[in-house]
Amino acid sequence: MLFKFTQNNDCMIESILLLGFLRIPYHFCTMEMISALEKIAIVSGIISVWFSKKGNIWVYPIGILSTIIYIYLSFHGDLFGEATVNLYYTIMSVYGWYNWMRQDNDKGLLIRISNSSTAAWRKEILFFMGMYVILFFALQYIKEAFAPGAIPWADALASASAFTGMWLMAKKKVNSWIWWIITNIVSVPLYYVKGFNDTSFYYLILLALAILGLVEWRKKAYEFEQH
Repeated sequence: MLFKFTQNNDCMIESILLLGFLRIPYHFCTMEMISALEKIAIVSGIISVWFSKKGNIWVYPIGILSTIIYIYLSFHGDLFGEATVNLYYTIMSVYGWYNWMRQDNDKGLLIRISNSSTAAWRKEILFFMGMYVILFFALQYIKEAFAPGAIPWADALASASAFTGMWLMAKKKVNSWIWWIITNIVSVPLYYVKGFNDTSFYYLILLALAILGLVEWRKKAYEFEQH
């Protein structure tokens, strides 16, 4: 069960989907609908990460479907940081899609899987720390103002590491998988305590795929550096 609806629930939904608004009438707002949406997001998310592990461009169009659904689900679970992350995912997916398709004059890809330099690592850590501080205080305010069910420290940790991972994924950096591993480790219990049992298990699967992705991208980066 994802949510416990009461007779007083206002189930009129407005969620941003790619272009414009999708309005879902109140009589469709059911646990069955929420569960179906979650399953679609889970399946498309797993497929997307699998393509990502392979360095395949299909990671982005399939991933966009999953992230849009999770924007909606996260709002309903008081996971505002995760909702923000998924909106960021959607935007960065468009950028990553474009970036991965860029070619040089010889029709070769401009962006290849590579390792980050020591200086780049420092920038990544500073980016993560900055995002964490911003998200934590924003989520703390939201918790005190109107969402007592929010968990600022955990939501901010999962969100900040995901922001970092997505940014680096768009640049095909091996380190992106390290940040994804952190995101997935935090997200498993975070979604579980919110009642998203299927999503919690989904992040467990993503954790395994992230570890495999890290191994595979390290190998590809090494092979490219040898040529």
